[in-house]
Amino acid sequence: MMKFVILLRGINVGGRNSLPMKALRTILESLGCESVKTYIQSGNVVLSAPAAPDAMAITDAIEREFGFAPHVLVIPGERFKSVSRANPYRNKKAEGKQVHISYLAGPASADVEGLEARKGPSEEFTVTNDALYLFAPDGIARSKLANDAEKLLGVEATSRNWNTVRKLLEMLD
Repeated sequence: MMKFVILLRGINVGGRNSLPMKALRTILESLGCESVKTYIQSGNVVLSAPAAPDAMAITDAIEREFGFAPHVLVIPGERFKSVSRANPYRNKKAEGKQVHISYLAGPASADVEGLEARKGPSEEFTVTNDALYLFAPDGIARSKLANDAEKLLGVEATSRNWNTVRKLLEMLD
């Protein structure tokens, strides 16, 4: 059995796309996953499976039961660890909500000039083939860079703040 992190985007936000974590666990177990653990209500899952769970099968099962199809990113546990630990801003003297990682569904074809143009004066970012790392000390809600990042990265992505990443790392160990 291998460990995986599953990240769902856009669930349980503002009263839309409601997906109880118990129901998500049941769906994942019905697809052959074991030791399914969720963290908070925003679609963070750590589980074990003999092979990578099929993201489309997860999306389809959620759509059948709940009527919406969230973006699902399946990340092997070791990859999640290496991407997370490569965070160049993890040692910033900052709150965990000021540092974010956008996990990419594939290699970025980033418009770096566009990202730079949207970067706030206090923000810093780094783009790799696996992630966009963002330090946003004035908050993510005000960040034009965070708002437009996926479009400028040229690949689907889902973001988590450093507090959530650290918790998922603990759950993997």
